[in-house]
Amino acid sequence: MPALIPFHEVRFPTAIAFGSSGGPERRTEIVTLGSGHEERNGRWADSRRRYNAGYGIRSLDDLHAVIAFFEERRGRLYGFRWRDRIDFGSGLPGAGVTPTDQTLGAGDGSTAAFQLAKHYGALHASWLRTIRKPVAGTVRVAVDGVEQDEGADWSCDTTTGLVTFAGGSIPADGATVTAGFTFDVPVRFDTDHLEINLTSFAAGDIPAIPLVEIRL
Repeated sequence: MPALIPFHEVRFPTAIAFGSSGGPERRTEIVTLGSGHEERNGRWADSRRRYNAGYGIRSLDDLHAVIAFFEERRGRLYGFRWRDRIDFGSGLPGAGVTPTDQTLGAGDGSTAAFQLAKHYGALHASWLRTIRKPVAGTVRVAVDGVEQDEGADWSCDTTTGLVTFAGGSIPADGATVTAGFTFDVPVRFDTDHLEINLTSFAAGDIPAIPLVEIRL
């Protein structure tokens, strides 16, 4: 069993994250044959996201907030939550959360726990992303299109993304379980050193603050 990864259930300052850059990364091996044809192999089943939080820093107050956050995380030691401003909801950008946004699975009359997940693509090689860090108060759940009551029918562990139905509300055999939610990305700093040059910063130079997604 893998060792527990140190993680703080706290989000990087959202206002600073708003101006960040980054996105998903894949690992693909490509071998070019003598004929010019290629053989390609995807080494990762799941993508991994990288970000640069430095682009969101606009003032010395922002720098101070990042330094405090960095020190409390002990550099790369502790993971934390990150709001990806491009991809943080179960539905389309700008759309509100609905309980039928994403399919979690089908009931069998006995399974009580379902993992939150988000589907990407549909026609060729769709990808299912496991959601481990939903935002508290945003999760909505439905069974066969009928929204269920949080607390009475189900609960969600916001540290793991696991939805658990109460004993009397377990989905029947063949019933479709769906959910909607907003979520954070579990990340860590990808450096143990923040190099901050105030002279350059005043002249418009933005410090690099790399972050990388961690797999939990």
